[in-house]
Amino acid sequence: MIYTVTFNPSLDYIVEVNNMTLGATNRTSFEQMLPGGKGLNVSFVLKNLGFDTTALGFLAGFVGEEIENRVAKTGVTCEFIKLSEGCSRINMKVRNVDGTEVNGMGPVIPAEKVQQMLERLDTLTKDDILVLAGSIPSSMPATVYSDIMKRLAKQSEKCGVAGPMIVVDATKDLLMNVLPYRPFLIKPNHHELGELFGVTITSHEEVIPYAKKLQEQGARNVLVSMGGLGAVLVDEQGGVHKSKAPEGVVVNSVGAGDSMVAGFLAGWLEKKNYEYAFYMGLAAGSASAFSEKLATSEEVAMVYQKSFLC
Repeated sequence: MIYTVTFNPSLDYIVEVNNMTLGATNRTSFEQMLPGGKGLNVSFVLKNLGFDTTALGFLAGFVGEEIENRVAKTGVTCEFIKLSEGCSRINMKVRNVDGTEVNGMGPVIPAEKVQQMLERLDTLTKDDILVLAGSIPSSMPATVYSDIMKRLAKQSEKCGVAGPMIVVDATKDLLMNVLPYRPFLIKPNHHELGELFGVTITSHEEVIPYAKKLQEQGARNVLVSMGGLGAVLVDEQGGVHKSKAPEGVVVNSVGAGDSMVAGFLAGWLEKKNYEYAFYMGLAAGSASAFSEKLATSEEVAMVYQKSFLC
């Protein structure tokens, strides 16, 4: 089973406002409401591609109930931990005003609820995949991702069996702290990669040495998304895969990076081939960017065939 963890899920209220004016009443010309969070997006696209997933995370209040209802309707299995206080966050995204967003804070997550999550993750086996994606609430320790991986590594060593394959899509210390525990895949974008090393990255070739540095620090596979420039994968077998982005009209880039993670995993699980997984990741990420919503299997297949089977 593939498990995704979203520590701070949201209800995303996506709108368009024509001629938005600060200090005045503005009215929407388009509205859309979706459950949000990087882990959830990975689950949704994997489900669209034919892979069952279980979504883990924390929910609170009436917004949390609505998030769970909407996630369940997609066919993704829900195993959220419910909080008795606070309210899950609502994020407003004004997509036609320079990508303007107003994101909520989300509830405080008590230590005992974090412990409950850790105990649930303890049950994962070598046949499972765990995706840790996105930011964490301010009430949680900044080491939570590495704490999870350290705990699972100790458990595997104690039992003498391998633990789950782990994917991490995070930034800054959240990402760097997990490297000693050898995640199967990490997926920074090129801006985040440059920030880690204090450089500006603008080309595929500039990605490669820094991706290899992350491998030296423990990552098995490093997938770097580059928006319109495409992506680069440095795999654990020594392969370097580079590609420009598929051609198409970008409609909504929200969730494109998460879709790339989902596509990569789907491709890897299907053929155990890194080149194929890389192109599937690019196809899924681009297909979502070209769509109002997250990509369907048909949309991913169309982009893949058009861009990588020519």
